Amino acid sequence: MKIMCQSMQEHRPVNCVIVVSACLAGENCKYNGGNNRNEKVIQLMSDNKVIPVCPEQMGGLPTPRVPSEIVNGIVTTKDGRNVDREFRAGAAKCLEIALREQPELIILQSRSPSCGVKQRYDGTFSGKLADKPGVTAELLMKNGFTCIDAEDM
Repeated sequence: MKIMCQSMQEHRPVNCVIVVSACLAGENCKYNGGNNRNEKVIQLMSDNKVIPVCPEQMGGLPTPRVPSEIVNGIVTTKDGRNVDREFRAGAAKCLEIALREQPELIILQSRSPSCGVKQRYDGTFSGKLADKPGVTAELLMKNGFTCIDAEDM
């Protein structure tokens, strides 16, 4: 049964389907084994159907894992290993979930090579940012889904 957004309370959605990066929901799936727990996301979980996703894990990568960035269009680990297939497989699984669940909103982790909506690290492993989305965010947006960076909540 699909839950539809029925109202807003204090400028917050209620009774919506929302997909979120699992790290924002407090799951320890970040590359370093930690999370990016976001209290605004946690609050949304009480009033909505929230579906946590971690594209990297869904694509078969372990946690913890070597940090990755998009280098010349290919997702590559800091030590030079090509993990593009795993990142794109995880993105495809997230798209499958979005197509099935039809979320009103998708909230993704900022600056991630998977989930960054507005920016991601630039592929130099120097901490510099590029104004480009990560592979999962890009795929979801190309398919018409509304995605926002967690920092824009």
